[in-house]
Amino acid sequence: MELKFARTDIDTKPKKADLAKIEASVEKEESVIFYFDRENSHKDLLELQDHFEAKGKSFYMSEVKYGLSDNEYMYQVHIIN
Repeated sequence: MELKFARTDIDTKPKKADLAKIEASVEKEESVIFYFDRENSHKDLLELQDHFEAKGKSFYMSEVKYGLSDNEYMYQVHIIN
């Protein structure tokens, strides 16, 4: 599974991260917050949730709107050990 982090600039493409990279970040910290781009499918994010909940971690996900347009949003994911 490969997910895209939220863009830091409107004109740039989102950076990609695989599951192993995300897992490494979660194992280093007690609590981690990631921001994922709107180009990610909701299904992939739900698979990510299932993966971490199966490992006994708490997973919280929400949509964060940053503009007035319908396509100006990102996903916020908070994973707690």
